[in-house]
Amino acid sequence: MLQTNLKHINSTEEFNKFIEENENTMISCGRMGPMCLPVYDIMEELESDGKYENVKFADMEFDIPDAHVIRNAPMCAGFMGLPFTGYYKKGEMVKATTSIQNVDQITKILDEEF
Repeated sequence: MLQTNLKHINSTEEFNKFIEENENTMISCGRMGPMCLPVYDIMEELESDGKYENVKFADMEFDIPDAHVIRNAPMCAGFMGLPFTGYYKKGEMVKATTSIQNVDQITKILDEEF
């Protein structure tokens, strides 16, 4: 399990429920590595500061079998670096990024998509 303060998604069923029940979601699928940790930290900060209360944040461990829902998403085709981060609106992936992202890159996507 990932050691973050984010909601942990551990199965395809939890993933589907999360993106269906929440209009705007950001899910980062990775490991506890140097490219992933900054993304998790930014997500935790954005979640706690309340500026993006219309967005629900979660993580998913890259190596679990059910992470195929993000690993194999069409927008993630060709991604090489972790984490794979998916942005979902009304249950559909609207944007995906790979590798480390900074706060400006993440908030730009949140502002544009949600």
